[in-house]
Amino acid sequence: MSKPKTETGTVAVNKRARFDYEIEEVFDAGLMLQGSEVKSLREGRANIAESYVSPERDEIWLINADIPTYGPANRFNHEPRRHRKLLLKRKEIEKLAGAVSRDGRTIIPLKLYFNGRGLAKIQIGLAKGKKTIDKRETIKKRDWDKQKSRLMKNYG
Repeated sequence: MSKPKTETGTVAVNKRARFDYEIEEVFDAGLMLQGSEVKSLREGRANIAESYVSPERDEIWLINADIPTYGPANRFNHEPRRHRKLLLKRKEIEKLAGAVSRDGRTIIPLKLYFNGRGLAKIQIGLAKGKKTIDKRETIKKRDWDKQKSRLMKNYG
């Protein structure tokens, strides 16, 4: 039996993003997709863990995101790792491009999902890379939160 279809909700999450980067601001963007890509996403098949977002030619592009081919589409299928254009407002594009060029920030894809109307959206974050010591602090904080919740559960 195949994986259940995803009508609305999350398709893919980049779990390493919040560990490796300090997210400063979050944007929701539309994706310019082909039909077979949408059908593949509806089956819940996508990977954005190794992808990144790049401003090029006054546009924002999602690069290296893996949306596998859709079996029944046979010869009308898409290329799995093609560059996909993100749909944002002009002010948001200028803000992101400026932050990347001036401040040395990075644009990271955080979550790929379907909104309430059934449109494919991607949540991207303007981020600054964490240093190793910051990552250690994140690990310590996470471990302490787990231990604290266990203590509250047992001794409540």
